[in-house]
Amino acid sequence: MTAAAAPAPTAPRTAGAARHAWMGPALVVIALALLCGWSVFYARTSLADLPLYFAGRFLVIDATSLLFLLVVNAVFLGISVYMSSRVSSSRVLADKLLPRSALTLAFMLAMNLGLMANHLLLLWAFIELTTLCLAPLVAQGDALAPRRVAWHYLLYSSMSLALTFIGLMCLTRSAQLQGVEMSFMLDDMAIPASVDSWQRLGLALMLFGLGSKLGLAPLYAWLPETYEAAPTSTSALLAAVQFNISIVMVLRVLQVFRGQDTGFVAHELLIMGCLSLTVAAVQVMAARNYKRLIAYASVASSGVIAIGLSVGRAAAYGVLLYVVSNAFVKSLLFLTAGRLRAVYGTNETAPLAGVVRVLPFSGALFAVGTFALLGFPPFGSFMAEMLILSGIVQAGNLVAFTLMCTMLTIIFVATGRAIFPMLWNPPAQHLPPVRETWVTALPKLGFVTVLVLLGVYTPAPISDLLVQVAQSIGGR
Repeated sequence: MTAAAAPAPTAPRTAGAARHAWMGPALVVIALALLCGWSVFYARTSLADLPLYFAGRFLVIDATSLLFLLVVNAVFLGISVYMSSRVSSSRVLADKLLPRSALTLAFMLAMNLGLMANHLLLLWAFIELTTLCLAPLVAQGDALAPRRVAWHYLLYSSMSLALTFIGLMCLTRSAQLQGVEMSFMLDDMAIPASVDSWQRLGLALMLFGLGSKLGLAPLYAWLPETYEAAPTSTSALLAAVQFNISIVMVLRVLQVFRGQDTGFVAHELLIMGCLSLTVAAVQVMAARNYKRLIAYASVASSGVIAIGLSVGRAAAYGVLLYVVSNAFVKSLLFLTAGRLRAVYGTNETAPLAGVVRVLPFSGALFAVGTFALLGFPPFGSFMAEMLILSGIVQAGNLVAFTLMCTMLTIIFVATGRAIFPMLWNPPAQHLPPVRETWVTALPKLGFVTVLVLLGVYTPAPISDLLVQVAQSIGGR
């Protein structure tokens, strides 16, 4: 067995980094203010009073936007605490803290506004803006050729969003041919009564483009290399924050076309979902890198979501529960993986052993995150998967049910074979336990608490919010 790497030494900070040290705590304060602000708004606003419009009706707060505003800002708080805590031990982060914090805050501003967008083109523009903010952050990773990976990410994202934009233009052409004045306002979007070829092409292109942003096969190749090459905080922003604005645009499209004959959309989602699960199962078996394992598990999660959305009303609540749970699972795993990388200096699983002895908190939390990722009870991901599988059975699609169960089982076995020895096998050499502060552990413990609540007892206000969003896409 390869000997475990010694804990990486703490590098001294430069004078410039010391001047910008205030940015770490400032980032945490801003993230906390955002989460508290949206939480207070949610606590003091009845769902019956929604939607609320702003900025000439271009922005809206409804059940969908409010749910995801709460989720992404909760995740962002954990990421900001991680970034602030890593400044003292990472010279690279300390030296670049100011530009990275500025890009992160610009990204979160675009995210919050995008989630509230009441206009499809405006939502599309905000997704593009989040991509432009993240690309320079990806380029600051310490993996091989991070700039090349950043350009690949930007290229794939631009291509995906171009397909989505062409889809929107096809919808406009459909409306023109049928004499309908096209408006992209979500609450005033006139849809032609009959579904023609232009409308079918538009919807197909939009979902295909957004599917690439979600990491669905066949256009998923950007995701594993980007998640691995990017700094840990950026990987978490990609997987647990930006992912959700693409999900919101898919939900908006489904809400607008809810009353239309869109069976072809369900077939497209089903094919992409099944293909993604199959690809993820094959790649997970070959992966020997824990960040790549999380990345391929993200591809599998996107596949589960696509299959659930293809089922429709029977699985709608389960899909939303899965999306929310997935955000906390991926942020927990990536932030903990960042701690492993900081101590061991590698993303490979082979050199690591006895992680729970060297990093008791992080090792235990990585194990919990892995169990949640694999859909173990009592986490929300388990309950969500059961609801989605139940919906598939009710829809009578036994082929999709069988494939999903088979691929998830393969992913479970392959992930466990790679991760669990890394956590619990005796180390090849004795390493003293590394001290970990409660401050860095608290957000992750909060994520675990949320995951358990979603799986065991979802508080009525959150459950009501999930139900309302599920009903908006035709769920029960």
